[in-house]
Amino acid sequence: MGESAGRTLCPGSTDPPEPARATSDWLAHTQQEPRQAHREWADTGVALLPLGRRFEAARLPAPLVLAAVDTWDPLEITERLHRFLNGPVLFDGRLTGGTFYALMQPHRASQVWKYQDVAPRLGANTYLGVPRMERVKPPGTHWVAPPRFPGDLCEPATVEALIGFGLSITQEAEL
Repeated sequence: MGESAGRTLCPGSTDPPEPARATSDWLAHTQQEPRQAHREWADTGVALLPLGRRFEAARLPAPLVLAAVDTWDPLEITERLHRFLNGPVLFDGRLTGGTFYALMQPHRASQVWKYQDVAPRLGANTYLGVPRMERVKPPGTHWVAPPRFPGDLCEPATVEALIGFGLSITQEAEL
């Protein structure tokens, strides 16, 4: 298959290099039949994974994230999201403006998500298109900050802090 995000794969292979393979397997096991996720990644580059069991996702509108990270530069966005959220984030540019998704630990009954109206927390009974590990550049759905190891997830409180900061910046701009 050639080069993908600076990594070389075996010709004809769609398998991610180690240690990404272990992380791909961890993600694939959200499905009842993990081989289905691997087939989807091989066929289309994106697997439809159920949320709620291993992880959930916060749907973050691009203008909110861009206000919070204070840049439009793709490399800076990646670096700042890595630093701020310390967990995996993907980007889906199919809709106007695009949407970021922060993968988070599953919801606990004691947690209240403050920003459901602005940046919904997606959990059980929801599916998310998750790109294969090597897909770290546009076009299409891709990782902005890929997971570094199996179980690597953003802390919900950290994601809420980013949302709150982005909202404060956008509200100031409106004044």
